[in-house]
Amino acid sequence: MQTVIIVIHLMIVSVLIGAVLLQKSEGGGLGMGGGAGFMSSRGTANLLTRTTAVLAVGFFITSLFLSWLASYDRKPSSILTPASQSAPAGGATPIQPPTSGGGVLDTLKKVDEQQQQAPSAPQAPRSQ
Repeated sequence: MQTVIIVIHLMIVSVLIGAVLLQKSEGGGLGMGGGAGFMSSRGTANLLTRTTAVLAVGFFITSLFLSWLASYDRKPSSILTPASQSAPAGGATPIQPPTSGGGVLDTLKKVDEQQQQAPSAPQAPRSQ
Protein backbone atom coordinates (compact mmCIF):
# COMPACT_ATOMS: atom_id res chain seq x y z
CA MET A 1 0.00 0.00 0.00
CA GLN A 2 2.72 2.42 0.99
CA THR A 3 4.76 1.59 -2.12
CA VAL A 4 1.78 2.34 -4.38
CA ILE A 5 1.24 5.72 -2.69
CA ILE A 6 4.95 6.54 -2.98
CA VAL A 7 4.91 5.76 -6.72
CA ILE A 8 1.80 7.93 -7.21
CA HIS A 9 3.42 10.68 -5.14
CA LEU A 10 6.59 10.60 -7.25
CA MET A 11 4.57 10.73 -10.48
CA ILE A 12 2.64 13.76 -9.18
CA VAL A 13 5.90 15.44 -8.18
CA SER A 14 7.52 14.93 -11.58
CA VAL A 15 4.45 16.22 -13.49
CA LEU A 16 4.18 19.16 -11.07
CA ILE A 17 7.79 20.13 -11.70
CA GLY A 18 7.20 19.96 -15.44
CA ALA A 19 4.03 22.07 -15.21
CA VAL A 20 5.78 24.74 -13.18
CA LEU A 21 8.71 24.87 -15.59
CA LEU A 22 6.39 25.20 -18.60
CA GLN A 23 4.65 28.28 -17.23
CA LYS A 24 5.52 31.71 -18.52
CA SER A 25 7.57 33.91 -16.25
CA GLU A 26 5.50 36.97 -15.34
CA GLY A 27 8.34 39.13 -14.09
CA GLY A 28 10.96 37.98 -16.54
CA GLY A 29 13.40 37.39 -13.70
CA LEU A 30 15.47 34.93 -15.72
CA GLY A 31 15.16 36.83 -18.97
CA MET A 32 13.01 34.13 -20.54
CA GLY A 33 9.60 35.75 -20.00
CA GLY A 34 9.26 37.44 -23.35
CA GLY A 35 8.95 36.10 -26.85
CA ALA A 36 6.23 34.33 -28.73
CA GLY A 37 5.73 30.62 -28.72
CA PHE A 38 3.13 28.03 -27.96
CA MET A 39 2.72 29.51 -24.45
CA SER A 40 1.63 32.92 -25.71
CA SER A 41 -2.11 32.27 -25.61
CA ARG A 42 -4.16 32.98 -22.50
CA GLY A 43 -6.00 29.64 -22.63
CA THR A 44 -2.82 27.60 -22.33
CA ALA A 45 -1.69 29.68 -19.37
CA ASN A 46 -5.03 29.10 -17.61
CA LEU A 47 -4.78 25.37 -18.29
CA LEU A 48 -1.27 25.21 -16.82
CA THR A 49 -2.35 27.24 -13.78
CA ARG A 50 -5.28 24.93 -13.08
CA THR A 51 -3.15 21.85 -13.70
CA THR A 52 -0.55 23.15 -11.25
CA ALA A 53 -3.22 23.80 -8.62
CA VAL A 54 -4.70 20.30 -9.00
CA LEU A 55 -1.26 18.69 -8.86
CA ALA A 56 -0.37 20.74 -5.78
CA VAL A 57 -3.51 19.52 -4.00
CA GLY A 58 -2.64 15.94 -4.99
CA PHE A 59 0.89 16.45 -3.69
CA PHE A 60 -0.35 17.64 -0.29
CA ILE A 61 -2.92 14.85 0.00
CA THR A 62 -0.38 12.12 -0.79
CA SER A 63 2.14 13.74 1.56
CA LEU A 64 -0.36 13.77 4.42
CA PHE A 65 -1.44 10.20 3.68
CA LEU A 66 2.18 8.99 3.63
CA SER A 67 2.91 10.68 6.97
CA TRP A 68 -0.24 9.12 8.45
CA LEU A 69 0.80 5.69 7.15
CA ALA A 70 4.28 6.08 8.64
CA SER A 71 2.89 6.91 12.08
CA TYR A 72 0.02 4.38 12.01
CA ASP A 73 1.89 1.54 13.77
CA ARG A 74 3.68 3.71 16.32
CA LYS A 75 2.75 3.26 19.93
CA PRO A 76 2.46 6.35 22.10
CA SER A 77 5.35 6.92 24.45
CA SER A 78 6.13 9.46 27.06
CA ILE A 79 9.33 11.45 27.05
CA LEU A 80 9.18 11.75 30.84
CA THR A 81 9.18 8.03 31.66
CA PRO A 82 11.18 5.68 29.44
CA ALA A 83 9.35 2.59 28.19
CA SER A 84 12.01 0.14 29.37
CA GLN A 85 14.90 0.64 31.71
CA SER A 86 17.73 -1.75 31.09
CA ALA A 87 20.92 -2.25 33.04
CA PRO A 88 23.83 -0.17 31.73
CA ALA A 89 26.32 -2.06 29.61
CA GLY A 90 29.87 -2.63 30.75
CA GLY A 91 29.08 -2.83 34.46
CA ALA A 92 28.90 0.93 34.88
CA THR A 93 27.04 2.21 37.90
CA PRO A 94 24.08 4.47 37.20
CA ILE A 95 24.31 8.05 38.41
CA GLN A 96 21.95 8.75 41.26
CA PRO A 97 20.45 12.22 41.54
CA PRO A 98 21.33 14.10 44.71
CA THR A 99 18.79 13.61 47.47
CA SER A 100 19.61 16.62 49.61
CA GLY A 101 19.50 20.04 48.00
CA GLY A 102 21.97 20.32 45.15
CA GLY A 103 21.21 20.85 41.55
CA VAL A 104 22.51 20.14 38.12
CA LEU A 105 25.98 21.48 38.87
CA ASP A 106 26.36 19.16 41.88
CA THR A 107 25.29 16.20 39.76
CA LEU A 108 27.81 17.11 37.05
CA LYS A 109 30.54 17.44 39.66
CA LYS A 110 29.78 13.95 40.97
CA VAL A 111 29.85 12.55 37.44
CA ASP A 112 33.30 14.09 36.87
CA GLU A 113 34.55 12.60 40.14
CA GLN A 114 33.25 9.15 39.17
CA GLN A 115 34.90 9.36 35.77
CA GLN A 116 38.23 10.38 37.28
CA GLN A 117 38.18 7.41 39.64
CA ALA A 118 37.52 4.98 36.79
CA PRO A 119 40.57 3.67 34.88
CA SER A 120 41.43 6.01 32.05
CA ALA A 121 43.10 3.41 29.84
CA PRO A 122 41.04 2.23 26.89
CA GLN A 123 39.52 -1.19 27.30
CA ALA A 124 39.17 -3.87 24.65
CA PRO A 125 35.61 -4.82 23.80
CA ARG A 126 34.38 -7.97 25.49
CA SER A 127 32.53 -10.64 23.56
CA GLN A 128 29.45 -12.05 25.21
